Amino acid sequence: MSQIIQQLEAKRAAARLGGGQKRIDTQHSKGKLSARERIELLFDEGSFEEWDMFVEHGCEDFGMGDQRVPGDGVVTGYGTINGRPMFVFSQDFTVFGGSLSAAHAKKILKVMEKAVQVGGPVIGLNDSGGARIQEGVASLAGYADVFLQNALASGVVPQISMVMGPCAGGAVYSPAMTDFIFMVKDTSYMFVTGPDVVKTVTHETVTQEQLGGAVTHSAKSGVSDAAFENDVEALLQLRRFMDFLPLSNKEKPPVIACNDPADREDFSLDTLVPDNANKPYDMKELITKVVDEGDFFEVADLFARNIITGFARMEGQTVGIVANQPMVLAGCLDIDSSRKAARFVRFCDCFNIPIVTFVDVPGFLPGTAQEYGGIIKHGAKLLFAYAEATVPKVTVITRKAYGGAYDVMSSKHIRGDVNFAWPTAEIAVMGAKGAVEIIFRQDIGDPKKIAERTKEYEDRFANPFRAANLGFIDDVIMPHATRGRICRSLQMLKNKDQKNPWKKHDNIPL
Repeated sequence: MSQIIQQLEAKRAAARLGGGQKRIDTQHSKGKLSARERIELLFDEGSFEEWDMFVEHGCEDFGMGDQRVPGDGVVTGYGTINGRPMFVFSQDFTVFGGSLSAAHAKKILKVMEKAVQVGGPVIGLNDSGGARIQEGVASLAGYADVFLQNALASGVVPQISMVMGPCAGGAVYSPAMTDFIFMVKDTSYMFVTGPDVVKTVTHETVTQEQLGGAVTHSAKSGVSDAAFENDVEALLQLRRFMDFLPLSNKEKPPVIACNDPADREDFSLDTLVPDNANKPYDMKELITKVVDEGDFFEVADLFARNIITGFARMEGQTVGIVANQPMVLAGCLDIDSSRKAARFVRFCDCFNIPIVTFVDVPGFLPGTAQEYGGIIKHGAKLLFAYAEATVPKVTVITRKAYGGAYDVMSSKHIRGDVNFAWPTAEIAVMGAKGAVEIIFRQDIGDPKKIAERTKEYEDRFANPFRAANLGFIDDVIMPHATRGRICRSLQMLKNKDQKNPWKKHDNIPL
């Protein structure tokens, strides 16, 4: 018995050491934690239960038979984050560069399949050189198996990818199918083909960071939803992020005890919208003043900054926030903002998270670049996402809501449940100047007449009352009362039950 126990402890020690202390030290020298250190920081102390610590690859080719490490380059299991059960796989770059073998893939599949069965989020801590070349197609098959499980788990349990090192080639498509991707600055990167291949094929000279670094994907491509400074910040923020999410699609989001009064008024909001309709203001000020204790977790904050998405709480209950940002492109909807918000809305709908929408949108961004890029199809994604969503939807129009963009931003016509407007709201087909120049084209040469016509149009349409007369706005509210009115609406909607017609699945305009 004692001999077996000694053998067990030796194997455990070998598994915990991964690729050896020298390689762990190399990880540390790059500012990276080891796979196990990451799990220790992410999960509640002492809560992690590891699976498959002794699994080894079965490859005999290219001398691999003499190179076996218990665990085979990935640590898998489950634990709790702030007391709530979650599943995880953490790739270990010190073992064969974290490369994926058939055995490595099976370990990941085991926790993913169990997560779906019991209803728990899956967190992937990615740090891998890609497919294990020595295993050839068996490694590719492992990737495909993981991809399939990503697709099957989508909309069933939240799937979160934290890219903390390399993620290249086929490896990128598993994170791409998860709900959120976070990255770490300077140490993580994602790309389908690396800088050497790019140079050979397109003759472009580019660094790994420029091609697929955290800032590139967070600000330019929109692949990543946030870029954190280092491993520690990334994992601590991930703990905070997970607190907003339900464990599965069968649950409502968590409710956290809150001391912020639901009827709290903030009179500074009464002067938030400038008198000059062309002057911007920061929509984030409204969000932080309305939500519980000013706590707002913004996602994709560096990408398509003309729209804001993120999670907050109202009376302790998680809500998804979507808001136009007048500080960027005047809050216009464009290709990037439409697809960013559409994906966020669909996530919220998958996981029973109510959506609060703040609207100040002058329309869709005009121009050949947008039209050639397919703004019609991309804009339709956001329209489709809001229209099909059956979760509670509360909308507040603060200023401009013009044209088709008014319809798209969770209007009453696409099943917005409660739609409010501030007294400063302007709900119309377009701005007064543009409208007058079309309706009264014959008077364009007469500045006095145009001014009179513009004033007439503003008096009639540049206010919320026409829409309120038609029942498209449920109430015109004072800005300082916004929090209380939203909280009351969400309380009324908490047992909302709305179903779409049966279908195998929809066909959103991808």
